[in-house]
Formats: sequence, structure tokens, C-alpha cells
Amino acid sequence: MQFTDEHKALASNVKNFAQNEIKPFVEDWEKNGHFPAHDLFKKMGNLDFLGITKSTEYGGLGLDYSYGMVFAEALGYAADLGVITAIGVQTDMATPALDRFGSDELKKEFLTPSILGDLVSAIAVSEPGAGSDVASIKTTAQKTGDDYVIDGQKMWITNAKQADYFCTLVNTGDGNVHKNKSLVIIPSDTKGLSVGDKIEKLGQLTSDTAPVYFDNVKVPQRYRIGEEGDGFKMQMEQFQEERIFLSAINLALLDECVAETISYCKDRTAFGRKIIENQSIHFKLAELQTEIEATRALIYRACEEFVNGNDLTNLASMAKLKSGRLIRDVSDACLQLYGGMGFTWENQASKIYRDGRLTSIGGGADEIMLRIICKYMGII
Repeated sequence: MQFTDEHKALASNVKNFAQNEIKPFVEDWEKNGHFPAHDLFKKMGNLDFLGITKSTEYGGLGLDYSYGMVFAEALGYAADLGVITAIGVQTDMATPALDRFGSDELKKEFLTPSILGDLVSAIAVSEPGAGSDVASIKTTAQKTGDDYVIDGQKMWITNAKQADYFCTLVNTGDGNVHKNKSLVIIPSDTKGLSVGDKIEKLGQLTSDTAPVYFDNVKVPQRYRIGEEGDGFKMQMEQFQEERIFLSAINLALLDECVAETISYCKDRTAFGRKIIENQSIHFKLAELQTEIEATRALIYRACEEFVNGNDLTNLASMAKLKSGRLIRDVSDACLQLYGGMGFTWENQASKIYRDGRLTSIGGGADEIMLRIICKYMGII
């Protein structure tokens, strides 16, 4: 991956924003159980951060996804995956299909204000009985005149409590489960839509995640993205962008985790000498840093395939699988070197340990990534 001066400038600007507008407030936002999405997104919209890869006609910068990946990696300096993931929902999960396949009317109503930071979006796909198994969703949309009447339930919806609209995968017909689904925009203030209590999670405490219920919810059919029945295909395409984003946001966090652990080991004394003086610790930290760099190269290569218009499904699945497992390995190994302090909330390693666990679940669990990779290998 070759980075231009424009890439480097974007990375620097996003890093500064992450360190100054997010990181200092994370502790308070964790205590509150959410971050102020509308305020933060508006600041980001003013800096053109929310439409980097989106169409210029609707307020975006129209840049290729190498800039989107640079943006994702630099967000890692915020040191909080809850806020970062919520931002990714806005940029890489709820809006890519809208940008690529939405009507002009729909883009003006929802995409442009999302890029400006005036609206907060959410992606509503998972259900209590259908997480990674997207084809098994049960939420239905029945035609009534020019409207859809939607009934069902969604689960684990990031930004749910603050979202202005939900990009929702629904069944608009019967038959083939891969061809009977559509993506429909549902405004959060629509009659019959309700959001449940915030889910108390293991980590990512700044993120407001909740179930969403649809009871006889009526929206115009013009709120459908693209053609009826193409929803599953469009969602699978969105997943690839989402998986690169979820992989890239871990990189800076992992670098910082290792660097801070080295600093701690230089200060901590045990049995009459500094912890860092143990060769076994030297080698462990060197191995971890090597794995981070190898993962970075894999993510960059997947991004290159995306930019070049090639099928990135295999590499994006590998990148997400590796990134999700690596954040667990690195945070666990670093936490161990903190000793008793590692079992507290007062160091970065323990925070990454609890926040990073979701990477191997959200956006497709490790087992789904492995199954995809096996298909590309010709095993199944």
C-alpha cells in the first residue's frame, strides 16, 4: 500500500481529532453508558470525516477506500472501541448501500444529512435467532398500497438509542432466502417502532446497544434501497467494507498497547530488577509486534483488492479473523505483564481486553469467517 501526502494528512487530522475530541472524555462516557453521538458526529461532519468515500454529489469526498481505511486506523488513537465502532456504523455499515444503490430522493433525505453529521444512523440486521446467519432473519415487510408494513425485532443494534433512522434488512417476499430480502430505511420516530433498554455489555460501554421492535410500522416503499429482493446481496457487500473497518481500527490500539506495556515493564520492579530485563519478556513483546505488522499487511492487501475492484471477500474475512484473534492475544499477554494491576480497569490492556472481544463476534463471528475462507479454499 502506497500512501500519498493526502493519506498522511488525513491520518494526522483524524489522529488529532481522536486524541483531542474523544479520548479525554471516554472515562465519563463509560460512566454515562453512552457518548453524545449527535454532538460528536456533527463535529466530524464539519471536518468532512463522515463521507470520505461517499459520492461528492451528496456531500462526500468521493475518495477510494484506501482513505477510508486510513481513517479507520487513525480512529484507533481514540482508545475506545465503543465510540469508534459507533462511528463505523455511520460510515461503513449503515450507509454504503444507500450511497451505491439508493435513489436520488433517498440519498438527499438520509445520506447527505448523515455525511454532514445531522443524522445518526444504525444498521439493523441481527435478530435474536439470526446473528451471523443473516439468511434466517424473520422480520417481514408486507406491501400495502405504496407502503410497507413491517413487523419483527432486531437485536444488538449499535447506536439504537440515539439513531435517527435504521437501515433495516427485512423479508419482502417468500421463497429463496437469499433473494427475498430488501434493505429499507426506517426513521426512528415512525409510529410502532420502539427501542428497548440499553444492553449491559462486557465491554464497549460507551456504545448504546439495544433491541429494536417493529409493530405494524408503516413506511413508504420509496424508502427501500435499490431493487426489491436485492437486500441480501447488498448487505453482503456492506459486510466486506465493515470487516475491513473493524480490522483496521484495532491496529493503532495494538501498537499503543504494546508500547505502554513496555513502558510499564521498564518501571515495574520484581525480584530486584526491572521486569523488562527478562529476555522472555523481550521475545514475547517482539512476537506480538511482529504479529501486529503481519496483520496490518493483510488488512492493507485486502483494502488494495477493494480499491482495485476485485473480490475481497476472502482477504477481508482473513483480516477480520486475524484482527479479532490478535486483539485478544495481545491484550491478554500485555495484561499478564501488568500483574495484579492488569486485573483492574486502570490500564489500557484491560480496557482493550474487554472492548476488543467483540471483534471476533460482531460483523460475522470467527466461525463464519472460517467458513468463508474454507469455501475459497475449495474445502466446502
